[in-house]
Amino acid sequence: MIASATLSPYFNIKLLNPRHVFTTTKPRRKYSTFSTKFHLNHLWNGFLQPKSCSLRTVLRKVSDDGGSIDANPQESAAVSVGEGTSSSSSTLGDNYVALFVRMLGLDHDALDREQAIVALWKYSLGGKNCIDTIMQFQGCINLTVNLLNSESSATCEAAAGLLRSISSINLYKDIVAESGAIEGITGLLSRPSLTSEVKEQSMCTLWNLSVDEELRVKIANSDILPFLINSLDDDDIKVKEAAGGVLSNLALSHCNHSMMVEAGIIPKLAKLLKTDMEGSKVIRKEARNALLELIKDQYYRILVIEEGLVPVPMVGAASYKSFKPGLYSWPTMPDGTEIEQTSKGPSKFGASELLLGLNVGENAELEEARKNAIVGRTQQQFLARIGAIELDGKRESQSDIPTDNRFTLLPWIDGVARLVLILELNDEVAISRAAESIADSSINEHMRTSFKEAGAIKHLVRLLDHNSFAVRSAVIHALERLSVSSSLYHVLEAEGILHPLVCTLKRSETSGSLMEKTLDILARILDPSKEMKSKFYNGPVNGSKMGIDAARSLDASARLTGDKPVSIMDSRKELLDSTVITRLIEILKTSPSNLQRKVASILEFITIIEPSMEAIIKVDVSSGLEAVFQQKAVKDKEADVEGQELDEYALELEEAGLAVSAASRLLTKLLDSEQFCQKIDSTHFTKLLRKILKSDIPLRNKDWVAACLVKLCSISSPNVDFENPINMEVTLYETIPRLIEQIKLSLSPETQESAAVELNRIISEGVVDSTRAVASEFGIFPLVNLIEQGSDRAVEAALSILYNLSMDSENHSAIIAAGAVPALRKIVLLQRSHWSRALRLLRNLPV
Repeated sequence: MIASATLSPYFNIKLLNPRHVFTTTKPRRKYSTFSTKFHLNHLWNGFLQPKSCSLRTVLRKVSDDGGSIDANPQESAAVSVGEGTSSSSSTLGDNYVALFVRMLGLDHDALDREQAIVALWKYSLGGKNCIDTIMQFQGCINLTVNLLNSESSATCEAAAGLLRSISSINLYKDIVAESGAIEGITGLLSRPSLTSEVKEQSMCTLWNLSVDEELRVKIANSDILPFLINSLDDDDIKVKEAAGGVLSNLALSHCNHSMMVEAGIIPKLAKLLKTDMEGSKVIRKEARNALLELIKDQYYRILVIEEGLVPVPMVGAASYKSFKPGLYSWPTMPDGTEIEQTSKGPSKFGASELLLGLNVGENAELEEARKNAIVGRTQQQFLARIGAIELDGKRESQSDIPTDNRFTLLPWIDGVARLVLILELNDEVAISRAAESIADSSINEHMRTSFKEAGAIKHLVRLLDHNSFAVRSAVIHALERLSVSSSLYHVLEAEGILHPLVCTLKRSETSGSLMEKTLDILARILDPSKEMKSKFYNGPVNGSKMGIDAARSLDASARLTGDKPVSIMDSRKELLDSTVITRLIEILKTSPSNLQRKVASILEFITIIEPSMEAIIKVDVSSGLEAVFQQKAVKDKEADVEGQELDEYALELEEAGLAVSAASRLLTKLLDSEQFCQKIDSTHFTKLLRKILKSDIPLRNKDWVAACLVKLCSISSPNVDFENPINMEVTLYETIPRLIEQIKLSLSPETQESAAVELNRIISEGVVDSTRAVASEFGIFPLVNLIEQGSDRAVEAALSILYNLSMDSENHSAIIAAGAVPALRKIVLLQRSHWSRALRLLRNLPV
C-alpha cells in the first residue's frame, strides 16, 4: 500500500511502507536555508499535532508479543498504546516516520538530523504502536546510536531518549544492545560536561537494558560503573534516580558485586538511605534494593552495617498485633533499669509519664548510647501501637519474595530498636529471624553495646527456655556474638544466662553447632584468668566495672519480674553438679580440638570455686586429659604430613596447640591437690607431655606444657637441675626457642638484651645439645643482627653465644652467610668494647 503526502508545491513525496521513494517535480531552483527550515518546521508541527500522536498512560502489564516495559517509573516512560486508540488518529504521523528516518542519514546536515531525531523521539512517546512503526525501518537504531557522538546536547538527548523508548519494549532490547548502544552511551557519559537531561535519558536507557541478565554483565564490565556511582551525588534528583535504578539492576547479578563494592558503591547508597530529602522516594527504594542484594554476601553485609544500616526482617504487620506495651506501669530504661520516681504519684494528666525525659531526676545525665536506645524504642513502639510499622513494606519491590526471606534496611538506631521489639512478639519465625539479624549485626563494640542498652540481652536470655528449637538456636547464636564483648560478660551472667546454658549442656541430644556456641559463651564468661584478676584487683577488668552494671541489671530484672535476685555465686554452683562435670569430661574425650580447649578452660574455672576440686577429682578427669594429649595432630618433628595439605595441617596444629595448652593449665592446677597427685599416673602423663614438647605445635602453646612437666618432675623428684632429662628437654624445646623468638621479633631492646643474656647463661652452663638447638631454630641470623644493633651487654652475650657455636665447624657457613665477618671486623678495627671477643670469633672462622 502506498501512502502519499504533499509537503509543498515543489515536492511530491511518496511514502512506502517500509521504504520510501523521493520524486521531485519542477526542480526550478535551490532553496535557501530559511526556506528549508520553514518547510521542515511546518512538517514537524503537522507531525506532532495532538490529534496525530498524543502521550499515553504507562501500561504496567505487557503483552505476550513483546510489550512495553520502561524501568524508569516516571511519567515520561515509553509505553504501549491502549486498545481504544483508533488507527486513523495516528495515520498522519505514521506517514511522516519514513521521512524523518531518512533525514537521520549521514548525507544530511547536523540541523536536519537534530530536528529529525527530536521528532522521532517525541513520536515514540506515543507508545508501543508508534515504536513498532519506527522499528519497521532497518538501520534506524544504528543511525540513532551514531547521533550519540553529536556535539549538540539536544541531539544527544533526543537520540538517548529514542533509545530509551525503544529499549522499553522487550522485543527490541537485544536489537538496541547489538547496535552498540551500550558502548555509545558509555562514550557519551564519559564526556566532561553534560546536561542533566542527557544524563537522565542515557542512564534510563541503561536502566531498561539492565533488566536483562546478560546485558547487566556487559554494562558492569564497561567503564560506566564509576560514573553511575558518582551520579548518586548529582544535584538533579532524576539523574540520581536513573543512576540508582541501573545500579539496583546490576546488583541483581552476583558476579557484579565485587566490582561494585570495589568502586565504592556501599557508602554512596548508605548515605542516600540515611539522608531524608524531598522527592527521594524512588532513589531510596533503588538504593535499598541494591544494598539488600549486596548483604546476601556476609562480608559485604559487614560493610553495610559499618555504614550505620542494620538489616531487619520483614515479619508482616500482623505479627506486631501481639505487641503489648506497658502503658500503665512506671517507665523503665530500654535495658530494664528502672527510673527513680521523683514524684509521689502520677500527675493529674499523666504529664510526668508522657514527658519522662523532662522528669528523670538524677538520671538526667544519660550516656549517648542510652539516649539513642530511648529514642529508638520510643519511635518503634509508637509505630507499632498505631499500626504503621512495616506499612511501606507492602509496597516494597520485594513483594514477590516469600515473607520469610524479606528484609529491609534501617538506620542503626531504629534498626536495633526494631529488632529488640520483634523479640517481644509471639511469632516464633519472627523471633528467630530477629535473633539471627542481631547475631549478624553484632560486628563491633558499638553495635554490641547498642543492643545491650536497647534491652536485647534480657529478652534473649528469656528466650533460651523457648519450646522451639529454631528459636533457641537463633538466640544462642545471637548471645554468642554478643559475648565477644568483654564488657558484657557480667551483664550476661547477671541476667541469669548460666542456668539455661547449663541445661543445654546437660542435654545429650544437643546438636554440635549448638553445643559449640554454648561452650563459647561459657568459656568467655567463665574465664579463669579474668576471675583471678578480679580476686586481686577491685578496679575495672577488661573495660567493665565489676558489679555496677551487673547489680544494676540484676536489680532491674528483679523489679520487673517481682522475683528475688539470684546471687551470681549461686548460679555458678550449678556447675559443681556431677552431671555437668561428667558431661564436660565426656566432651573432652570425644570432641575436636576447638571444643576441648573451651571445656578445659571451663573446668579450670570450676577448680577456683570451693570446694569444686573434690567434685572434679571424683570423676575420671584423667581420661579426658589423656584424650587431649594423644591427639592425632601431636606428632614428632620427624613425622610426615602424610599427604595432608600444608595449610590444613598448620590449622590442625594451631587448634591442637591451643587445646593442649588449656589442658596443661588444667593439669597444673589439679596437681595442687595432693589427692589428685596420688590418683594420677604421673609417669604416663610425663611421657605424653615430653612427646608434645618435641612436636610441631606452635611455640607459644608449649609454655604451659613445659610448666606442667616441671611441676610433674618436682613432685616425683624434688632435686631439680639441668641434669634432669625432663628439665633438659624443657630447656631445649621450649626455653631456647622462646628466647630466640624474643631476640628475633621483639621491638624492645631491653627484651632482646634479657633474652640474649639468658640464652648465653644456658649455653655457658653446658646444657647438652644447647648450641645445636640454637642453630636448628635459626638463631644465628638474629644473633648477628644483635651484635650490629644491640646494647653493649647484648653484644657481649651475642658474641659469647656465637663463639660457642663456632666451635662446631658445621655452623661456620651459617655464621658467615649471616654477615658476621664484616660486623666483627668493624668492631675490631674501631676497637669497640668487646673487640677482643670479636677477634677470637674471627680466628675461629675460615676467613
